[in-house]
Amino acid sequence: MDKTITNDILYIGCDDKELEQFEGQYMLPEGMCYNSYLILDEKVAIMDTVDVRKKDEWLDNLEKGLNGRKPDFLVVQHVEPDHASLIAEVLSKYQGVKLICTAAALKMLPLYFPQIDFSTVAQTVKEGDKLELGKNTLHFFAAPMVHWPEVMVTYAEQAKVLFAADGFGKFGVYDSEPDDWSCEARRYYFNICGKYGAQVQSLLKKAANLDIQTICSLHGPILKGEMLKEALRLYQIWSNYDVESEGIFIAYCTMHGNTGNAAEYLAESLRKKGAKKVSVSNLCVDDWAEGIEDAFKYGTLVLASPTYDGNLFPIMTDFISHLKIKNYQKRKVAFIENGSWAPQAGRLMKEMFADFKNIQITEPVVTVRGALKEADKANLDILADELLK
Repeated sequence: MDKTITNDILYIGCDDKELEQFEGQYMLPEGMCYNSYLILDEKVAIMDTVDVRKKDEWLDNLEKGLNGRKPDFLVVQHVEPDHASLIAEVLSKYQGVKLICTAAALKMLPLYFPQIDFSTVAQTVKEGDKLELGKNTLHFFAAPMVHWPEVMVTYAEQAKVLFAADGFGKFGVYDSEPDDWSCEARRYYFNICGKYGAQVQSLLKKAANLDIQTICSLHGPILKGEMLKEALRLYQIWSNYDVESEGIFIAYCTMHGNTGNAAEYLAESLRKKGAKKVSVSNLCVDDWAEGIEDAFKYGTLVLASPTYDGNLFPIMTDFISHLKIKNYQKRKVAFIENGSWAPQAGRLMKEMFADFKNIQITEPVVTVRGALKEADKANLDILADELLK
């Protein structure tokens, strides 16, 4: 993929195809990229570094990009280690470089680099500040809690490029042409930034006043043209917690297959009754983060769980907890429970949703005791009718 973004801006990031989990929890079937950029103007600015895992490769990319020049500035938009691990190397190798960051970032940097006296090398910027590089003027905008409190984004006015920090990122490597940006971008957004819809909305309002032709995120591909327009459209939907697609997502846990049979029967019943889209996931074996993605994508969620030791099945407890952490709202939710002698899962799931925002509980809660029977199928057909109303 072309590493030249504009005549003055180069891509110097790195792909990490060996990384299996992001942040120790999100599966990466294709790896992950750490994006970094170089602005070559009268003055030279490095836009973020990368993860220490790619130290040698990135320093080599930087040196080749500089082509004998020395950087004047290192802009740190986000202190998270996958983007800021090599700050010490830059400050050591290029004496005199000035580090540009927010005041909040300056307070956090010593947590990762206690050996550096940042008071001598850092310059803080705030909302509305700008930095003249020559032909390019950088404008800084605060983006707190997208998704850390110290984050800022940077707009290169003449190039019409928004350096968006973790905003508009996706899972996967940079050096591939995405067939569908939205799929892994959606899983990334709701699992990384999903809790902070209000803060993302604030950033989008700032971006709406800028002439943006290119978005350079710290993860994923460069966004231009129709892909950029689609990303902005989806971010409006996602950050408002609105429904992206009409559909029903059924997420289930199953110990011996019986609860799974009930979930699959409901899915088939819904399809026969005309549901436009039904997605089903077994949380015991499928990627739970993809489950979070589908729960937000569609307008209706059905959870099916057995009772376990008088409580909710642990995997379902974890899944609902993740939904709560990510600020799940504005959805219709229904429940299926199973229990051989004392079914409790339905009540416990309803209790967990009691303080969720704008959740409509759909009745009836369907109780299955052991294996799926004809009477259970009839009750699941009734639930399907209610979900399609």
